Amino acid sequence: MKASVFYEHGGRDVLKVVDDLPVPEPGRGQVRVKIHAAALNRLDLWVREGWRGLELEMPHITTSDGAGVVDALGEGVTGYEVGDRVCIDPTVVPPDCPQLWEGRENLCGGMAILGEHTSGVAAEYAVVPARNLLKMPEHVEYATAAAAGLVYVTAWHSLMTRGGLRAGQSVLIVGAGGGVNTASIQIAKFAGATVYVVGSNADKCEKARQLGADVVINREEVESWSKAMFKLTNRQGVDFVVDNVGQATMFDSIRAVKKGGSILIVGNTSGPKFELDLRYIFSKQISLIGSTMGPHQDYVRVMNLVFAGKLEPAIGARLPLDDVKEGHRLLEDGEVFGKVVLEL
Repeated sequence: MKASVFYEHGGRDVLKVVDDLPVPEPGRGQVRVKIHAAALNRLDLWVREGWRGLELEMPHITTSDGAGVVDALGEGVTGYEVGDRVCIDPTVVPPDCPQLWEGRENLCGGMAILGEHTSGVAAEYAVVPARNLLKMPEHVEYATAAAAGLVYVTAWHSLMTRGGLRAGQSVLIVGAGGGVNTASIQIAKFAGATVYVVGSNADKCEKARQLGADVVINREEVESWSKAMFKLTNRQGVDFVVDNVGQATMFDSIRAVKKGGSILIVGNTSGPKFELDLRYIFSKQISLIGSTMGPHQDYVRVMNLVFAGKLEPAIGARLPLDDVKEGHRLLEDGEVFGKVVLEL
């Protein structure tokens, strides 16, 4: 079987595309999917580089998001047939997790993400639990479904489930081109919010506007985007700030949110630690809301909106599996707007 793997952590050079891995067999409750498209996330870069405590079975197959065709069924699987077109929810949970039956399985102890804690989907075949699958309509491209996965369920869960975003509210998204950010722009606009976006250059700001952003702030043209937001909102701030940058932007996010508003923390691409001035938190009565991934019901909700054409993942590059190193380079260098999709 052909797959994108690494045998040790490190830079892009550790990535290899091999063709001699055994085809996996589905166990009870599992399904084997012949993968047609796999989409990269910044998570793939961090997993490749590794961190203290991350212990993976080597070689490790990369990548969390995939879509393809059901190829084989394990014992006890119902509701699917060989040949079904499916996309894959990347959140894997223990079958005995109590939160699973409450629809809050992203809170389960032992939760894993495909491609991070366990084998990924950048391969000709992947075996996943049947509960992680969702049937795709015939008109939806595999690349579209793969590109949506992780980032759309993350954005939906943070904005809609955790944040409770309502029509008429305002949202600031810190960053224009990343997967979660492009998903958040569309979801916030779909919900009826006024959408502000901070982008790193004019090109990304224009593309954010095309996705639905009402107001864009080009960091190349302003000295302080949080001060610019203060002026743009008549010194009020916004109801929600979506921040997946962390260390470099959190203080500005706190300044940009209105009294009684919320900051949705969905990542930390610039670093996990920053100095917090508690006076801002209690004086402005700010809520800091952490959010990661989402339960399967959120995945189904947001993917059905993608299937209906109401949300459309931004795909910045389509590459063959053999060019996975180039996909990692595009993400590392910030040269892509939206998702990088590997097509098999």
